[in-house]
Amino acid sequence: MSTLSDLLAEHTDLPGGAVDHLQRVVGEWQLLADLSFADILLWVTTAPGGQGEAGRVICVAQCRPTTASTAFAEDVVGTVASESEHPQVRKAFAEGAVVRAEGHSAHPGVPPRGEAWPVRWGGTVIGVLSRDTNLSHQRTQSPLEVAYLDSAEDLCQMISDGTFPTPQSRTVANSSPRAGDGFIRLDPAGKVVYASPNALSAYHRMGSSSDLLGQDLAAVTQALVTDPFESRDVAAYIRDTLADKPGRSMEIEARGATVVVRALVLEPAGRIVGAVVVVRDVTEVKRRDRALLSKDATIREIHHRVKNNLQTVAALLRLQARRTENEEARQALTESVRRVTSIALVHDTLSMSVDEEVNLDEVVDRLVPILSDVASVSTPITVRREGNFGVFSAERATPLVMVLTELVQNAIEHAFETGVPGTVTLRASRSARVLDVVVHDDGKGLPEGFDLVASNRLGLQIVRTLVAAELDGTLALHAAPGGGTDAVLRVPLGRRGSRGPERS
Repeated sequence: MSTLSDLLAEHTDLPGGAVDHLQRVVGEWQLLADLSFADILLWVTTAPGGQGEAGRVICVAQCRPTTASTAFAEDVVGTVASESEHPQVRKAFAEGAVVRAEGHSAHPGVPPRGEAWPVRWGGTVIGVLSRDTNLSHQRTQSPLEVAYLDSAEDLCQMISDGTFPTPQSRTVANSSPRAGDGFIRLDPAGKVVYASPNALSAYHRMGSSSDLLGQDLAAVTQALVTDPFESRDVAAYIRDTLADKPGRSMEIEARGATVVVRALVLEPAGRIVGAVVVVRDVTEVKRRDRALLSKDATIREIHHRVKNNLQTVAALLRLQARRTENEEARQALTESVRRVTSIALVHDTLSMSVDEEVNLDEVVDRLVPILSDVASVSTPITVRREGNFGVFSAERATPLVMVLTELVQNAIEHAFETGVPGTVTLRASRSARVLDVVVHDDGKGLPEGFDLVASNRLGLQIVRTLVAAELDGTLALHAAPGGGTDAVLRVPLGRRGSRGPERS
């Protein structure tokens, strides 16, 4: 099945920051669907160069509620919005405003039907969220439903304002609490105006014996947690949320129970009206997670040992290079040291990561001083990075780092006259579809009649093989407009990258 990254890469040409924002919206929208008792659909407009005709409005993601029946028996992802079936979606794109079904208005306790909310990023509408309720299953207007729908309306307004989700938020889908796990609504002063039965049960398990209604939730929670430092932290977390200082969800322990707490400020139209707190009792889940944590630690230890072994190999090659008297052999050994070191850096990053993902910016920033040191032996060359590479899966990060290392080293060795200072710049930019990297040098340019395919340099042969076989990308070398040489690398992302999506 196509992921959101796949569909955005196929149909749009959104910048990396906009893609990140849509990913954050999708990361948060299960809570929104549950609070709305409605299906949530994400729509985008297709761009030139994508699949099909440009300017169409297409659904790229769908979320069904766990608190109600779905409004769509079939999957809607991949369908095009028509004037007859989804006129409100097209109108929301055209006007950049909230569009509701005819005769339907926002009202506490009334489930949404045929609504469309623009999704803004940096003041620009980059998508539309639609909410549709299954009207064949009418719900009673209970206090729980009113509290849910009222909070959902505020969250939708914040998405339309472009203030939610924040860039700092990163929801962990399998551990973040849902509305059905336990729901609490706070007023601007932090007093509880509604608490669902599941939320009350979670607090009772932590030792609370009274009703939460009307109480200061931060003070109540602080009194239940036995650890003094943890109790102050969770109280500060709830109070900071009401002061519009977002933070990550917290895991607290009290009287043998483990509960995850997540608080979200409600700030529609820039005015704080309270907060939503969702809680989940994870006492039993926590016991099983301890075994998984042990496995994760083992995997990280393996990466750490691989890194150590590679560094040992690099040290042995370096020692051999110093002892050999053959200049050609010394150069080959030095190049091998550099290649092994670049792979070791990837494993070093993985040894400190909780998942099999690599922040390529961190790796490149650690590689730059190494390459600069090698260059400074004979020629004063400066190596620098511009732009962001983003996060890649470990499987694709290793060949990509190898390619960047070879291209930079190739520029250092062949682009400049002996003793003449110069600069090599790595410029990275990414969209929903591709990562573009330009390795630019301000040197003497390509030799007359240079042909990348016919070149017998080992470094360029390695690069061509990795780009074609491991990255499914393209590579070109040509003269830069202002002098020097540009090595242009293009790596497809999403579905076009056969080894899975990456994010910036």
